[in-house]
Amino acid sequence: MKDKSCKKQGTVSPCAACKLLRRRCAEDCLFAPYFPAAEPHKFASVHKVFGASNINKMLQDLPENQRGDFVSSMVYEANARVRDPVYGCVGAISSLQQQVEALQTQLALTQAEVMRMRLRHFTWATVESPPSQPAKSFFSMDMVDHLDHSSFWA
Repeated sequence: MKDKSCKKQGTVSPCAACKLLRRRCAEDCLFAPYFPAAEPHKFASVHKVFGASNINKMLQDLPENQRGDFVSSMVYEANARVRDPVYGCVGAISSLQQQVEALQTQLALTQAEVMRMRLRHFTWATVESPPSQPAKSFFSMDMVDHLDHSSFWA
């Protein structure tokens, strides 16, 4: 499973983990498939946050088909911890949730403004139309029935 492109004159180039840990990279190195030599930053951040022995133990405990996803998650979490040592991924998630809430509020206000403009246009069209003709407007009462009124007050 080791990347065969790492061979240099009959020797195998160590994976990023073995290179950082300054050890010989064995044929059956557990880190080699997930931390290639071309991406040393991946292992460096994971090692800094979680430690090589902890990652090694967790990789051994997982079935082989889940290890790739595990490593991706650990790299993401380690990078988040390097940026924000206290909150890590939770800080990023919290920030995104606050942005969603602000955008939902902005959307509700915009929907309310559109409704006010439609009502104003409907009132103006009703006043301006002759009594013998019904008011013509792009606004209809059917539109009011289908609106989600809960979003106006959320």
